[in-house]
Formats: sequence, structure tokens, C-alpha cells
Amino acid sequence: MADTINMPKQKVIALVDCDSFFVSCEQKRNPALKNKPVCVLSNPNGCVISRAKEAKLMGVRMGEPYFMAKKEHPNAIYVVADHEYYSKVSNQVMTILKDFSPYVEIYSVDEAFVDFTGLTRLYKKNYYKLAEFLRQKILKEADIPVSIGVSTSKTLSKLASDKSKNIESHIFLIGKRKLQKVLPSTKIEEIWGIGRRLELRMKKSGILSAYDLVQKTDNWLDKTVGINGIEMRHELLGEMVSTVKNESTIPKSIQNTKAFSEFTSDFNYIKSELNRHIHTSCRKLRSYNTKCRQIGVMLRTKDFKVFYTKKDLLSPVDFELEISKIAIELLKEIYDPNTIYRATGVVLEKIGEEGTEQLSLYAQESKNIKQENLAKCFDNLEKKFKKNILKIGFK
Repeated sequence: MADTINMPKQKVIALVDCDSFFVSCEQKRNPALKNKPVCVLSNPNGCVISRAKEAKLMGVRMGEPYFMAKKEHPNAIYVVADHEYYSKVSNQVMTILKDFSPYVEIYSVDEAFVDFTGLTRLYKKNYYKLAEFLRQKILKEADIPVSIGVSTSKTLSKLASDKSKNIESHIFLIGKRKLQKVLPSTKIEEIWGIGRRLELRMKKSGILSAYDLVQKTDNWLDKTVGINGIEMRHELLGEMVSTVKNESTIPKSIQNTKAFSEFTSDFNYIKSELNRHIHTSCRKLRSYNTKCRQIGVMLRTKDFKVFYTKKDLLSPVDFELEISKIAIELLKEIYDPNTIYRATGVVLEKIGEEGTEQLSLYAQESKNIKQENLAKCFDNLEKKFKKNILKIGFK
């Protein structure tokens, strides 16, 4: 059997999830859009990636192409996504959470786990009132509505958060009593962390609900599913396996891709868009004080075929001008002037901490210092003014 799982002392965890985040950001920026059927598009000719509840009731589908949505639902309001602005609003929400609790783990741009343990004494409120207070605080200070799920493990708080979206208060708590009702009514595919393959494997073994899963023994799960199944079982029983971690984890890869405003085969336009993604990716690399050892370039055609190539590096890099030289050569390998494209992107992988690389015998230390100083200059300018204030020219 797998090693024994060490479970910490029981805590109370909340998952705070922003409601229709991209739409909420647009309504924050333009209050006239509130209570309107707003839809956010991936790009001017792209797909619907976020919907207001009014748009959902109207029948607009997630992922629906704009030309179809506009034809079927002409009264909906369509707005093109502004991810730079959404990131700014996300930081505002996360700052509020960090001021509220000493332990916050950012899960995504619109979700975060918050440790509520001990806060009932500090704020003199029970857990429900605590969640209610936090929800109103975020709405008042950031003008973003959120749903909050509270329980004794991350898996259960995620499940509670999903359920909170369907009730008027937008707050759902799962305690010991409610757990007896929730587990049998929760389908196996609704559990956080269960992918398609694991779902099929469990269903073949007769596990159709969360209740079926917790009825299995650790020995059986170890042989059938592995350690992940054991951890999932304990989390569903309210026994926290994964704690809320404050530290930001260095990502395994950084990817930036976006559809063009219109289909094109213009190499210079595609190169320009790729370089914009490279700059964004390098800025993120440096924010983690890290570098990458592998660069990948992607091209997606008008009919959604994807071409991808990558290259390993002898020494890790984080500077856009260096990465661009390699990326453009990779782009040339997969580019066909007779093909019409809809998107390009860059993928930076094999990421490690800065300073771990072995310098080449012929490496020019002065050149590296100049690059680092120039990169810091880029980042400082964008911190002071705004992202993408610099338009960097590439050959």
C-alpha cells in the first residue's frame, strides 16, 4: 500500500470564486452594463468566453462563435476581452483576500483558497457570517460579486463553491451533517481533480458518485487508482490533505496565445503578434525570478489545424530579444505562405530558478548584465505606467 497520508489538524477552508469574472470586470468598468445580457468574446471574431446570467437565460452558449451568437441573440451585448484589465482587477480582489486572512492560495485569475481557521474569534462571526462579510467586502471595495464555498478540505470547499453559485446568498457551507446529503447527490465527474480518464476508470469500477468513492477502502483505491484516489477520498470525508499554501509556485510552463483580429497569412503580422506574446511571457518569467530552457512556437490555421515546434537551449533565458531570435526561426519552420492562420502563440518550458545555469566558456558576462538591466528597465516602466507601454522593435 502507498505511504500513509499525513493529515494536518482540521481547519476550515473557503474557496472564493468571482462570478462570471470577465463579465463582472466589464460591468465594473462600465456600470451601464450591469443587469444586461453581456457576453465577453475571445477576440472580435472569436467565441463567447464569459456570460452574464441574463445572457445565459437568453440562451447564449459558452464557446459559441460570435457570428452564430449575434445571429441567434442580436439583443445581447458583445464585448471583446481585455485580459490586461482583468488581471489588474484580479490583483485587487486577491489583495483584499490577503488583508482578510494570513493564508491565501491563489488558484486562478478568479479563484483563491482562503484559510478561515481562527478568524471567527478575530471577526467575532460564525463561518457563515464570516463568508457573508467577506463577500460584501469584496463587492464594496472591488465591485466584483463572488460565490463562497466553505468546508474542512479544499475538495469540499470547491464543491461547496460550485453549489453556492446556484443559490441566492452565493454562500454554501458543507459541515458533517450536510456532508451526508451532499456526497450521494454529487456525481463523480463533479469532483474537483477528476479528469475524463479517471472518471471512466472509476465508473467501470462502479463508482458513480462521491458517496461511492468514500465507501471504498484505501487499500482498494491504492490498487485501482493510486495515491490520488486515497487523497481524494479523505478530502471528501472532510479530512484536509492539501493545505492552503501562501507561497507562489513557479509554473511548469508559461503559454501565451491569442487569436488574430482577422484571419491572415501575412508573415510580418504573425511575427509581430508572436513577439507581443513573447514580451508578455518574459515579463511573467521575470516576475517569478526564473528562466526557461525550452521555447515552443504554435500556429493555428483558419480551420483549427495546429502546427507546433520547439527547441531546447544550452543556457536558460528570460530576455525577449534573445527568445525572439529563436522563436522567429521556429516560426519560419512551420509557416506556409499559402495557408491562412487564425492564431499564434509561444510556450516557454523547462523552467528553473535563475542563477542555476552553467555559462558557456565563451559567454560574455557584460552582455548578460546589459540584458538583465534592460529587462529590469522594461519591467519598471510597465509597473510605473501600464503593461505593454513599450512597443519593442524586433528584426
